[in-house]
Amino acid sequence: MDEKITARIKSDYEYVQSLGYTVLGVFLQGSQNYNLAYEGSDIDTKCIVLPSFEDFCLNKKPTSTTLVLPSNEHIDLKDIRLMFECFKKQNVNFVEILFTKYKLLNPEYEALYRPMLDHAEAVASYNNYAFVNCMAGMALEKHKALEHPYPTLIEKIERFGYDPKQLHHIIRVHEFLSRYINGETYADCLVSKQAEYLINVKRGCHSLEDARNIAKETTRATVDMKNEYMNSHPLVINPYVEELMNEVLVNVLKASFINEMGIAQKGD
Repeated sequence: MDEKITARIKSDYEYVQSLGYTVLGVFLQGSQNYNLAYEGSDIDTKCIVLPSFEDFCLNKKPTSTTLVLPSNEHIDLKDIRLMFECFKKQNVNFVEILFTKYKLLNPEYEALYRPMLDHAEAVASYNNYAFVNCMAGMALEKHKALEHPYPTLIEKIERFGYDPKQLHHIIRVHEFLSRYINGETYADCLVSKQAEYLINVKRGCHSLEDARNIAKETTRATVDMKNEYMNSHPLVINPYVEELMNEVLVNVLKASFINEMGIAQKGD
């Protein structure tokens, strides 16, 4: 599996580059980062791209799109400026790429971006209220999607009456939030202590009635946990992380623009 993921990361890097983007890095996202992959699990990635100097100066809309591969696996493309805003919002689906061991960084900018990885725990704890709000919001979102017949979920809805993957997310988010606010590191919380059970949940081990009850009670418990935390803890926004992200962003973009203009000058 390691070789398959590594090959996929490299392939995605080369593919995005072939489309004309300047790639900062490609990072694995999803179940493999949580040790929750099983047979049939997709390998999906996130790719941070850098804007051209012209697009930056003309304030053109930053890249934010998803490429769907022939295998139906995905590459989420995100401009570095938007990605850093996502980090600040503390959404685990983005923050997780700071911790993945599966990544390929552009050697031109690796050293400049490295502080983000070296201080991943600090970045992941940038804003405590944003984090708990995000986790509770995710639980509510997954609960809403549990039986909703989205086109991509029709097959599962018809088979189980619900989407088992949404249920597994609800349970995982509750465990993550509980462990984190009780003092465990973000890196540790990413890996579930009930991985075998969660994989079985994804396979549809629960009946529709049980799934409804588990989803309802677990989502309620997650929202209650969030409210209790916010009522008993002050808002903390880490100014060091703000400074760190700004510095990395400026340094990477500056280097990218210098490289771009240097190439253009040589071409002239």
